[in-house]
Amino acid sequence: MSSGQLYDTIGATYTVTRRTEPRIAARVWAALGDARTVLNVGAGTGSYEPPGRDVIAVEPSALMRAQRPPSAAPCLAAVAESLPFKARSFDAAMAFSTVHHWQDPIAGLREMRRVARRVVVFTIDASDTGWHRRFWLTRDYLPEAADLLAGRPSLTEQARAIGARIEPVLIPWTIAYVAEYRCGPESGRRPSSGRCAASEMTLFQAGGPNATATSPLSTRRSLACAS
Repeated sequence: MSSGQLYDTIGATYTVTRRTEPRIAARVWAALGDARTVLNVGAGTGSYEPPGRDVIAVEPSALMRAQRPPSAAPCLAAVAESLPFKARSFDAAMAFSTVHHWQDPIAGLREMRRVARRVVVFTIDASDTGWHRRFWLTRDYLPEAADLLAGRPSLTEQARAIGARIEPVLIPWTIAYVAEYRCGPESGRRPSSGRCAASEMTLFQAGGPNATATSPLSTRRSLACAS
C-alpha cells in the first residue's frame, strides 16, 4: 500500500490527534538555515511547515491535503520518488516523519537532493532492530510494528545516499513518535509504567559545501539529522 493510500484510510482524524511540538519545530527550522524557498515533502496537514518562508508542499493523500488549514502552504499531489520540479528549484527541501512511509526511501531522498540545495529530513532510524521490544507501545500493544520496517534502508544508508551527516536532537519525554502517538498529561492517555519516550527518529540535513547531518537522542530512544 502506498503512503497516499495508507493515509487516505487512517488519516481522517489527523488534525485532531496531531499538533506541532515547538521545540522540535525549532530544530527543524534552524536546520533550514537561511533558505527562503522550501519544499515540504510528504507534508501531510502542514504541522511543521516553517513560517516566514516561501513554502510549497507535496502530499500524495487526498484526505490529508483536504485537512490542511487555509493558511497552509499550497500543496500538490505528488510522491517523494517523483517530484514534479526542475533541478535546484528550491533553497531547501524538508520531510518530517514521512520517509518510513515511502516505497523507496533512497529514491525519494535523492529526488529531494536533486530539487534543492539543502535537505532536512526528520525520520525513523530502523537500523536498531531491538527498538520495538524496548518501547512500551510497540512491545505491549503493537508487536506487528517491527515488520513494517523490516528490510528498510538504515539511517547510515539514507544519509550516505544524499551526502548527509547525522547529529542528535533531544525529544521531549511527552512525545512518542511511533505512529505519532501522543501521551502527555493533557491527552488523557496513560502509558504503561508511566513511560512515554520517543522512538528512534532521524533528522537529516543535506546540502551546500558544508553538508551536515544530525541524529537526535530522546530520553530512551534516538533521533538523527543530516545535512
